[in-house]
Amino acid sequence: MPITPVLLLIGAAVLANLVLMALILVPPLIGRTSPMAVDDEATIDPERRAAQAAVVGGLDGPAADDGVPTRTYDRVVRIVAWVFILMTGAIVIATGLWPETQSAILVLLAATGIFVVVVHDLLPADTLGPAKFVVEGSVAITVATLLVALTGGQASPFFFAFPLIVGGAALVVSPPITVLLTAAAGVGYVLAVLAGSDPGTLGQLTVAIVGVNLTALILLAYVAMVIARAQRRTRDAAIRLSTVDSLTGLFNRTFFFAAIDREIARSARSGRGFCLLMMDLDELKAINDRLGHFTGDRVLRGVGEVILSGVRQIDTAARYGGDEFVVLLPETDPTGAFVLAEKIRLGVGGMEVDLPGDVARPSLSIGVVTYPDDGRNADELIISADGAMYASKRAGKDRVTGTPLQQTGRPATPV
Repeated sequence: MPITPVLLLIGAAVLANLVLMALILVPPLIGRTSPMAVDDEATIDPERRAAQAAVVGGLDGPAADDGVPTRTYDRVVRIVAWVFILMTGAIVIATGLWPETQSAILVLLAATGIFVVVVHDLLPADTLGPAKFVVEGSVAITVATLLVALTGGQASPFFFAFPLIVGGAALVVSPPITVLLTAAAGVGYVLAVLAGSDPGTLGQLTVAIVGVNLTALILLAYVAMVIARAQRRTRDAAIRLSTVDSLTGLFNRTFFFAAIDREIARSARSGRGFCLLMMDLDELKAINDRLGHFTGDRVLRGVGEVILSGVRQIDTAARYGGDEFVVLLPETDPTGAFVLAEKIRLGVGGMEVDLPGDVARPSLSIGVVTYPDDGRNADELIISADGAMYASKRAGKDRVTGTPLQQTGRPATPV
């Protein structure tokens, strides 16, 4: 075993990982964006991100790029890492095949175990953010490279660690990151073979073995990426069907209640309230009766477009019922909610809809409520919002009203 090349490889691997960690952790400390961080907010559109959080991730936190809840991802990684560490250590000790490097192998495995404990148990889940995938992939490839180098290079039985890393990553991260990990794994494997093999064994057979292994690694990464891409498309289509109203493009009632529960939980932690709008399309029945449901559907689509154009990315807009709509406004005070409600009301009143002159133009009656003043759970908020909305209708329609008298003890406040 040529010790000097192995030591050089260990030094280079440690240095490369230190540089990577510095690129990830130092910029945020000085108020800059990490160049190695993967920006989920930019790569995943708000609708998909919200749907993943509510449907796939639930209340357990954000999801990885493929929609796997973070807690599930961490659990799987911990299980795989500890099984690999323990089984590798047992094999190395039981067989005694590498007496010269056995101590170094066990130290490497111990350091890997410490890394798993620190990243998955000691550090807060959001410390590294999306860059966690990059860090774990880099460390895993480094460990696999050193392990192969310390166990005979081209004769090492631990090449399977590289396909395990690349195949697992392809099912979780995006294709560009998978390609980078595959390239890094290939380079690491070649360096491990060069540093760990006996110079006398480096011949045509070694070239053939390395070539076959690299080909298998690349093909596995390709197959995993194709399967993962198809899985993502299927999952996204299923999420859309189960969470989005096909007519208006807004979220549906089921999704909205999940969003309310999520926002209540977040508000309980942060101490910041939120607002809720409930809207009723005043003249839809008359339009359907006079002009048919096709025209009514056009009006509903137009209302959905007005609402979507008015809300922020962090807001959740949904079709609550046939002609009723709701909007959840995180971290918004009543003044901001009234401003947005008035903007939507005016937008619906100004829609370009081809209707006969004797048919009333569509308008919205809107109720505004706040958490926790007008309700401390989803049911109480909806009841309060429903009361405020009907106060608008009783006051003459086409207006915005706060919480009605029977819910708050304050008089209704039409805008």
